[in-house]
Amino acid sequence: MAHKHQSTDTDYYQILGISSGASTAELKKAYRQQALKYHPDRNPGNKEAEENFKSAAEAYEILSDREKRKIYDRYGMAGLRESGYRGPGNYEDIFGSFSDIFGDIFGFGGRQAKNRKPEPTPGNNLRYDLNISFVEAVRGVEKEVEISKGETCWTCEGTGLRPGHQPESCQGCNGLGQVLQVQGPFRVQITCPHCHGQGRVITEPCNDCQGRGLVSRSKKVNIKIPAGVDSGSRMRLRGEGEGGRRGGPSGDLYVIILVEPHNFFHREGAEIFCTVPISFTQAALGCTLEVPTIYGKEKLTIPPGTQPEQQFILKKQGVTRLQNGSRGDMTCEIRVVVPSKLTNRQWELLRKFAASEEGNEESDRKGEGFLKKFFHL
Repeated sequence: MAHKHQSTDTDYYQILGISSGASTAELKKAYRQQALKYHPDRNPGNKEAEENFKSAAEAYEILSDREKRKIYDRYGMAGLRESGYRGPGNYEDIFGSFSDIFGDIFGFGGRQAKNRKPEPTPGNNLRYDLNISFVEAVRGVEKEVEISKGETCWTCEGTGLRPGHQPESCQGCNGLGQVLQVQGPFRVQITCPHCHGQGRVITEPCNDCQGRGLVSRSKKVNIKIPAGVDSGSRMRLRGEGEGGRRGGPSGDLYVIILVEPHNFFHREGAEIFCTVPISFTQAALGCTLEVPTIYGKEKLTIPPGTQPEQQFILKKQGVTRLQNGSRGDMTCEIRVVVPSKLTNRQWELLRKFAASEEGNEESDRKGEGFLKKFFHL
């Protein structure tokens, strides 16, 4: 239920939820809770919250003033009006009158230390896209790369100041780092655009870094890429980003792995796939082949009667899994190559072979099944 702002029977203690004997600390704590709960920035467009916020502000104005509280306790609102009290006025007055209180609550009061020291600023993180081969991704590799980045200035140790000088208090915010900006009936806290929230400005910048606290340098970085990374994998190198300022830590370097495609292998997770071409005689009669893998050559036995697109598995010839170190398999898919040109002898032999197939029930069944499947018979 909304508190009635400045009514004739206003109970300020009830508005703040405290007893009439509440101490200054209890009063301030209660007001902080009410102000945070009903502050307009937290309740945009909520008229009830706006009224409650005004009532809490008025209650605090009266009860935090020793003389006004004494009059209110003895004579109530009538006594306050007779003493000349006319209420808190508009929102502009509310914010203006209580800058110290709102500073304690929201962080922009006038009593915030003008002697505040500029806060350490961590360095920015950097990104580096690293291209590696398919084989390097599967087997792992160590790479040395050169990156250009801002490192903490050795001369000023990242302060941006000329040695022997100190920063001066920012005139834009009086050293607070925050300023109040009027937006309609409200005052909103924003970071000071002159000192970027530091409260101090550099008037005597370092000659080497021109006040930035950073200087551009190139650095060689060793990157150990584990076996099993895939394209898009991200590696984090702590402290290899830009240097920090004013004693802040360095940022990190994020290396993005980009794997180049291979002309024989392709990968799906921890499994490697390849296509192995064989002749139709090898498919028919069977054979033993040496098949290239990522780790060397492996023997692959092709049984007689092997069909096109038939697959054979070479165990543990795939990719190492980063999670547990186990290795996937390699799948070899057979592609039967039909010669486009034949010698006279080959032609004659094949004609004899074709003639021998006439009346072969198994061949007929396979051919008939293929035709039915192809023509949807």
